[in-house]
Amino acid sequence: MKRERAFVESRRNRIVEIMEEKPEVRVDELSQLLGVSLITIRRDLQYLEEQKLLVRNYGGAVSTMAPKNMKDEVQLYRKLIARYAADFVAENDTIFINTSSNALQILEYVECNNVTVITNNGKAIGREYCPGVNVVLTGGELRHPKDAMVGDFTLRNLQHVYAKKAFVGCSGISAELGMTTEIFNEVSINEMMIAHANQTVYVLADHTKIGSNSSFTSCPIEKIQYLITDEKAPDDALNAIREKGVRVYQVHKSDF
Repeated sequence: MKRERAFVESRRNRIVEIMEEKPEVRVDELSQLLGVSLITIRRDLQYLEEQKLLVRNYGGAVSTMAPKNMKDEVQLYRKLIARYAADFVAENDTIFINTSSNALQILEYVECNNVTVITNNGKAIGREYCPGVNVVLTGGELRHPKDAMVGDFTLRNLQHVYAKKAFVGCSGISAELGMTTEIFNEVSINEMMIAHANQTVYVLADHTKIGSNSSFTSCPIEKIQYLITDEKAPDDALNAIREKGVRVYQVHKSDF
């Protein structure tokens, strides 16, 4: 029994070491590397998540250990924001997701059944998600490097489509200009998704975007109901956003 426990602890320590070098891992990769079953790896990841060393997602996990640089930290917060946002998705929901890479990460965490995701983000094609999620692409002109679907074709397809909720990312958000983007061609599509969300609009933005303004306004602050950001967002900018009636949620690394 002691030998078996020691073997389990050694394997879990090895997973931690791997994730210090590679903050995001997949279950199948760990299974092959460590020579154990997928079920065993999932149990290990569940245990390590309970120890607050990682956050599981569909098909793998992302580390919550101290990042080596600022870029890694921002990526971690974006993962945590996406996971938090996924909790607002309910069974039988139809939701919009725009071209934001942060918003698209929600797909990794939605575990409800019969969820329809309508998106103009072409990168959704390569994402993994649970069997209960159905992804519908808007179509349109594909713009690189974001693989954004834009243009009149996209707008016509969205014109008669409505969803319960919209989960949208941005280049910046402030009390003065609202939700802004650097890409002009995405403005009208963001506007339509927000206008056609019958229940709720959630904006996902890490701390680097709070209080910042980009070139084009996609949505005035008055139309935004919820903002999901992280613990490093500047208080003055958040307070100004709250004064406009926006409910703000902040994720913390210590919560996961």
